[in-house]
Amino acid sequence: MMSIRHDWLGKPELTLIIGCGRLGSTLASTLSNESQNVILIDRQAEAFRKLSPSYAGLTLVGDAANVEVLKQAQIEKADHLVIVTNHDNTNILIAQLAREIFQVPHVICRLYDPQRECVYREFGIQTICPTTLSSQAIEQRLQAKAAADQKGSDTL
Repeated sequence: MMSIRHDWLGKPELTLIIGCGRLGSTLASTLSNESQNVILIDRQAEAFRKLSPSYAGLTLVGDAANVEVLKQAQIEKADHLVIVTNHDNTNILIAQLAREIFQVPHVICRLYDPQRECVYREFGIQTICPTTLSSQAIEQRLQAKAAADQKGSDTL
């Protein structure tokens, strides 16, 4: 059984991250480098190869949709849960388990389908949607370009 080191530079907060893809591994490495307590769960042991060599957190191979895996990761001690698997259905299931069974105070999920955001909101789960963020960023750049073009034509 693994245990959380509550003496990590005096920072007892714990962040659990589900999914060690590009986003999960980057976030875990960044938080670890900031001396945060991090436990990273992924179904594939090979996924942990993406972590930076300086990663000082814990890793756990398992399916986070399984309550026993969450217990092994000490979810009951988690202050934050970040769910970044590539599957919206998996993410909502884990988020619901975290909120309803383990009362994790802060749950953040990545979701790809912006139409599902209302489901997450009903459960008090914060979402990050790459589709929405990308769309907004592109729209802002298009508007900036149009404004710059308009300004240029006004000076003629």
